[in-house]
Amino acid sequence: MRLQHVSLTIPEGAEERARSFYGGLLGLSERDVPPKLDAARLIWFRVGEPDLELHLMIGENPLPGRGHLCLAVDDVAALRRRIEEAGVETRDATEIVGRPRFFCHDPFGNLVELTTIVA
Repeated sequence: MRLQHVSLTIPEGAEERARSFYGGLLGLSERDVPPKLDAARLIWFRVGEPDLELHLMIGENPLPGRGHLCLAVDDVAALRRRIEEAGVETRDATEIVGRPRFFCHDPFGNLVELTTIVA
């Protein structure tokens, strides 16, 4: 098994803040929402190949501190600097050997873990 997608909730009216955080700050590519789904209520981002995705559901209230998504990046230290320079608070995580990592919250209170997988 492998992770295919993570779904998070964001408040109605926060679509541009979501795009700014996930698309702009984290650098994810937004993708089209498939036909038959309500594209006005969803924002989808491509996270990895072949089809790893982040789905944001609009209009439901998130529950801060409950669950999280983890994104693996090439240079976790550089991304942490960029996030902190943008004014987003970060915090250290319990060490996992071979996986330097930290946590932050997106603009809606969802917990995001960012890590580098060291071979």
